[in-house]
Amino acid sequence: MEGEPGSVACYSGGRYGERPTSFVWRSVRHRVGSIDSEWLEPGARHFRLRTEDDRLFELCYDEGADRWLIQERTAGRQEGGRDETGGP
Repeated sequence: MEGEPGSVACYSGGRYGERPTSFVWRSVRHRVGSIDSEWLEPGARHFRLRTEDDRLFELCYDEGADRWLIQERTAGRQEGGRDETGGP
């Protein structure tokens, strides 16, 4: 995933980065309203989510680099990834 490095606050129960709760993107803090989908790729966790003000973002935690990447998406553009059931 292409994206910009960012700071992400997340719930971490059994492991780090289980569920993002807020993030800073372009110097603005955004609170997560809902998580639309999440999926795993080798060495990475991905989340497609909506903020409380209904903006769509994709967040990716790159485990090897220990960093988060953040990219804003538009509602009509659903690229890549699968939800937990394996569907797009």
